[in-house]
Amino acid sequence: MKTRRFDSLAVHQHADRAALGVAAARGVAAAIAALGAARVVFACAPSQDEFLAALLAQPVDWAKVTVFHMDEYADLPEGHPASFRNYLRGHLLMHIAPRAVHLIRAEADATSEAVRYAALLAARPLDLVCLGIGENGHLAFNDPPVADFADPALVKLVALDEACRRQQVHDGCFPALDDVPTHALTLTIPALLSAREIFGVVPGGRKAQAVRDAMLGPIATSCPASVLRTHPRAVLYLDDAAASLLPA
Repeated sequence: MKTRRFDSLAVHQHADRAALGVAAARGVAAAIAALGAARVVFACAPSQDEFLAALLAQPVDWAKVTVFHMDEYADLPEGHPASFRNYLRGHLLMHIAPRAVHLIRAEADATSEAVRYAALLAARPLDLVCLGIGENGHLAFNDPPVADFADPALVKLVALDEACRRQQVHDGCFPALDDVPTHALTLTIPALLSAREIFGVVPGGRKAQAVRDAMLGPIATSCPASVLRTHPRAVLYLDDAAASLLPA
């Protein structure tokens, strides 16, 4: 493992996705154990597969964990294979018995659903956010055109930019660009940053440019992930491919 720091952000580099996933899972499990009870937000994407599989192997007391997720396509049925609720159920929820689960209801009116989910988030402070970084540098669905580091909302409806939608095709979630929804509900940047601790899981060479921009570029919405460098308790886990454009 190679460890570096970019401003406040600790970055741990591992040889491959499997090693990255195990390391991140151990970190998250330890953080949950230290807290006793935790409110945790999860990302739902193929980049999280190894991490979530490894987390299930950790001795987590799930009965003390309240589960949230960070985004969902607008108007996509819950049973759709690419639904993030469907992903979370298959990769995590069907294997555990958490204290509570709060899912984003994409079929609901977007305005009222944003208000409902924001109230759930605001009921108590968030403890952990487990996130990834998009190919365009997004966090959750805060793409560069809509990211706002001072967003007054906790949850909002956003239009997805083309780079973000193409990533969903690259990930194998949709067969073609025209099949990818154009809008989604997402936790905002301030909602994500409000967590006590942030764990980023970012594997793969397609993320290398975004990782470089986030670590070495300005802290700006042109690369939303750059804001992770400002969080006092954030850790980013990379594999060699994702870190390939960082200085040696």
